[in-house]
Amino acid sequence: MTTQARMFARSARSVGRAREFVAGVVVDAGDRADDIRVCVSELATNALRHTPVGRRFLVRVAVEPDVVEVEVHDAGGGEPHVCSPADTDDHGRGLLLVEALADDWGTSDRSGPGKSVWATFKVPQAKPVTARDA
Repeated sequence: MTTQARMFARSARSVGRAREFVAGVVVDAGDRADDIRVCVSELATNALRHTPVGRRFLVRVAVEPDVVEVEVHDAGGGEPHVCSPADTDDHGRGLLLVEALADDWGTSDRSGPGKSVWATFKVPQAKPVTARDA
């Protein structure tokens, strides 16, 4: 298993940077690549919304031969849950998307404040970027 992690500033630009970071770690995700990118965007957006001002959030991606796991850690409080937004609501759909696109997802406690939200994807052909590939 290969694991890489990166910290991101509490900034709207960080959502795209987190998505690019994960896409750069996972090679040959095939038809799951878009699912992974969308879920990273949603989890990073949630972290951005819930991370206290002045704090950063962490994105960790682990690549195994048949599974990609993405974790997003933030220092915010609360327990993430799937919402049932009205058609006119402009937020509240992120975890609905994660639930629909990921093979599994959930939350984990972490040392220090906040939580980790993770999503896993079955990707038989996934490979991590190696020093030779970079």
